[in-house]
Amino acid sequence: MYNDTITFYSKTPPNKWVLTDFTIKHSEDNSICWDDLEVYLKIENNKVTDFSFSWETAIITTACASIFWESIIWMDLQEILEKKYDYIEELIWMPVSPRRKQASVLWLLTTINAIHNYLWDLKTIDFDDLIID
Repeated sequence: MYNDTITFYSKTPPNKWVLTDFTIKHSEDNSICWDDLEVYLKIENNKVTDFSFSWETAIITTACASIFWESIIWMDLQEILEKKYDYIEELIWMPVSPRRKQASVLWLLTTINAIHNYLWDLKTIDFDDLIID
């Protein structure tokens, strides 16, 4: 069902821990599959310099959060805010089934809303803003 990358990252997530010197933390949930995710971001000079997460999530959520972490270190906040579902397909080299799309972008939703909180711009997004069919 999942490719080797998804399986590897879901079993050995390198950033599953609580970052103690975080700049901001934020949590979101996916009511469809009962996933809960909390991200911890360290931000310096408008870039993410460290990222960790804690969770009770499905395989696809865990794997995508870990893969995402590797891709955003030193990325500008504005660039992260522009990401959508298609970004996850680029990272994992495969489409996600319609039933699992929300699970696959929970990490992105949580991170973007954390950045909006950090920026104090009074914006909040939801799954519909990320998954455009």
